[in-house]
Amino acid sequence: MARGRFRHILQPAAVLAAIAAVLAAPATGVAGELLSQGQPVSVRAKVIETFRIGHEDRQFGKLTFLGGLELLASDREIGGLSGLVTLEEGNAFLAVTDHGHWVSGRIAQTPDGAPLDISGVRMAPLLGADGKTLKARWGHDTEALALAGSDLYVTAETKNAIYRYPWPLTTGRERMLGDVALAEDIRALPRNAGLEALAVAPGDSSLAGKLIAVAETSASDGDDLYGYIIGPDGTDRFRIRRRDGFAATDAAYLPGGDLLLLERRFTLLDLIGLRLRRFPGESIRPDALLEGELLLEADFGYQIDNMEALAVHRNEAGETILTLISDDNRSFLQRTILLRFRLED
Repeated sequence: MARGRFRHILQPAAVLAAIAAVLAAPATGVAGELLSQGQPVSVRAKVIETFRIGHEDRQFGKLTFLGGLELLASDREIGGLSGLVTLEEGNAFLAVTDHGHWVSGRIAQTPDGAPLDISGVRMAPLLGADGKTLKARWGHDTEALALAGSDLYVTAETKNAIYRYPWPLTTGRERMLGDVALAEDIRALPRNAGLEALAVAPGDSSLAGKLIAVAETSASDGDDLYGYIIGPDGTDRFRIRRRDGFAATDAAYLPGGDLLLLERRFTLLDLIGLRLRRFPGESIRPDALLEGELLLEADFGYQIDNMEALAVHRNEAGETILTLISDDNRSFLQRTILLRFRLED
């Protein structure tokens, strides 16, 4: 694999700002072409009308619940959705599974963004630079996606690697361009507690174009989550205060420059939990310890499962829309759920 290719896009500030500006622009005209050589998969969708079970309320702090879908696929490999990018103002998506597959499709939605159905789903394996699948070489366990201009980044938790692919994935047969050179302490993270969340800093940030990665968990509940600022000049580190046994599962930047962190918990005592925190963009800096603003917390009394993927887009009206997807671990005891919220500030 071609290490060091990260420098191809992570150049000084002016170039980084231009790349991040491309990232912020709507991705249009590509979703209908994604994974054209991929395998079509039949997916049925059941509408989720309320977020809190047995209640009709729509407002949860600064978030308005728009709606959701429970997805039932004909191929079990569609399960395990762990990373997500929304496209064309929420009308389309690209996801990655933790078994090393791309998944693309279209989302029928109301004018305000409530999901109604899913169609045109295709699946294709992630390929290495040599054309072999990542699953064949045990380089999968792919967990997060981040789109930056003409590059798509994918984390692989077990390998503690970040792979770079060309964007758009027109055929689904595109090969890996290389992997990002990472510091030794990142490579040494525990196999099942490695890089889980990934985002690219926006163009008007002091970190413009750099990758922001967060490890899934820590040695104990009392230890902080590890965060990394990865760029051509090396890696800086920060920490995120860990609370109540929650682990990081994904991250995404808001249009205004703040960072969202999706977290989940599963214990025999508390069962399943979801948490969403917001961090001011300027607070993400070397050696910082972040607390964040709690935007949402939910337990088994809400329509959630093992929530692992987060994407942010703006709709035609300029509103900020959050899309969350669960990883069902390909288990009949769990569900694949897609949820939509509107952020009100």
